[in-house]
Amino acid sequence: MTKELKQSLLVTGIVLLAVAADQALKLYIATHFQLGESHPVTSWFWICYVENDGMAFGIEWFSKLLLTLFRIAAVGLLSWYMYRLIHINRARTSFLATVAFVTAGALGNIIDCVFYGKLFGYAGWFYGKVVDMLYFPIIHNVAGECIFFRPVFNFADSCITVSVIVLLLFFRKDLDSSLQKCKE
Repeated sequence: MTKELKQSLLVTGIVLLAVAADQALKLYIATHFQLGESHPVTSWFWICYVENDGMAFGIEWFSKLLLTLFRIAAVGLLSWYMYRLIHINRARTSFLATVAFVTAGALGNIIDCVFYGKLFGYAGWFYGKVVDMLYFPIIHNVAGECIFFRPVFNFADSCITVSVIVLLLFFRKDLDSSLQKCKE
């Protein structure tokens, strides 16, 4: 088996497994919790069912349709980028795996946006809300209100956020080099 084939299979496996885990968790939460329902796992970790019209951590910058189309375009570009990394740039496998997690996270949230509105009957295609459930109220003020970390997010958001941080901390040279080669 060639290195290219091994890397292609690894990237495909990461994307499929991460998306499957993300969707399984989201579907479980959406079908077993009431919207707004919360359950403490520990004092600093809760499962809270919320729906989000925007991006990671509830940020809303664009219309819902534009955001969904942007995500689809981003996954298309990331897929093209990974293809080039494997077949042209001969990238390191660890770098490819990290980019695959970014792609998986974006794809997981696209599935929510494209299908969940129709599936759960509250909106049309491309207008679904993203299911969020992970909440880490780590620091509280004296009144007991959470002052850090307030956003509720999901597994797909985690894949994107953690992978981007890993890319910036550990793969800066790989990223710069690969982007330079893509321009050529």
